[in-house]
Amino acid sequence: MSVDDSKQEHTIRTGGQGTRVSGPRVLVAGASIAGPALAHWLRRRGAEVTVVERAPELRPGGQAVDARGVAKEVIARMGLDAAVRAACTDTAGAHTVDADGQVLETFRADDDGGDGFIADIEILRGDLAQVLYDDTRDGVEYVFGDRIAGLAQDADGVDVVFAGGNRRRFDLVVGADGLHSELRAMVFGPHERFLRHLGHVLAFFSVPNKFGLDRWLLEYQDQESGRSALLRPIQDATRAMAMFYFASADVDVDYRDVAAQKVLLRERMAGLGWLTPDILAHLDDTPDFYLDQVAQVVMDRWSSGRVGLLGDAAFSSSPMSGQGTGLALVGAYLLAGELASAGWDPDAGFARYEARMRSFVEANQEIGRLNARSRDVPGPDAEPRPDFAGEWFAELARDQRHRAARLRGGAGLRSPGRLADHLVGQAVGVT
Repeated sequence: MSVDDSKQEHTIRTGGQGTRVSGPRVLVAGASIAGPALAHWLRRRGAEVTVVERAPELRPGGQAVDARGVAKEVIARMGLDAAVRAACTDTAGAHTVDADGQVLETFRADDDGGDGFIADIEILRGDLAQVLYDDTRDGVEYVFGDRIAGLAQDADGVDVVFAGGNRRRFDLVVGADGLHSELRAMVFGPHERFLRHLGHVLAFFSVPNKFGLDRWLLEYQDQESGRSALLRPIQDATRAMAMFYFASADVDVDYRDVAAQKVLLRERMAGLGWLTPDILAHLDDTPDFYLDQVAQVVMDRWSSGRVGLLGDAAFSSSPMSGQGTGLALVGAYLLAGELASAGWDPDAGFARYEARMRSFVEANQEIGRLNARSRDVPGPDAEPRPDFAGEWFAELARDQRHRAARLRGGAGLRSPGRLADHLVGQAVGVT
């Protein structure tokens, strides 16, 4: 049975907490992108949705994310194209530069129909989360400042204990709580079993725009050390987003120890040219610092009984793929649709979701791994950097086109083959 994205008939009941939709009760962990996107589609299919988020409120800012190909169609089907575009960074394109700031190469946002290296839908993660939250807040219960502390499932449902002390029962639970998913560790096993580090570390934070940045992203790469520094515009023209990459196969990052992360970043960026010292001068004053290993999540299954996973929690492709947001949006669409089409039977619904989504995920993860290898530090024992001009890469493009085309049967999304072409185009663009 294919996914039908039309609104389903459902009844409304009114209780002490206001008007609620009757239907299966679904708990979603995580209120970034995947969680609220799933809440949108679950609500449209008649489910009662609760989203729990451990942060006390939506987290602003964050990395700039983008939508290409079929992900843009999902946004349109959500009715959010105008709202998302209104919140975009309005980036005109990107320049790669040398240590003196001289432009080496230029990419425009309108290249490849807006689906190139710089997409025409470029938006801060926090701004996209806000759009999705505003869209769902009136029909979805959001619980901030809490998290799932324990759960037990049986044939009919899942009993959940929250850290705040509440106990509730749901028909289904979905973890959309990111790369370091607590729900995944609770149900499927420790993080080490599923995380695949790609040998790089990524950091980003906002800074005052004292660099004359005007709608153009600037990136400097030091090929010998494998390090890079980047500045990109955001909607607030008085500020900019800084980003740093460095290669490191052995660094052990505590993703919650921000002070130690800043010390590490300064150490690893010492001696890097271009604007690096001026950018790092704002490190202690930034309100939104983030640093973590570049990693993928690889799992044999994304569900266990009545508990499933979505987005980075299930299949992180890493920032090196440029498709994490697309995977989250497409995955939310497919998951809600397949669960509803299966009559909310978890075994059938989760299985159909995985069958339709897996090859699309694998194609994106391969791009992420190739991009990571293209940034590896040269050395006698290092693997050769990918030659994106070779015939093998054209063959990979054809294979990915075939994999992405399989989405057409389940979601009815147009032009999945073109999406694979754009994934390939991006891989070439960042090398």
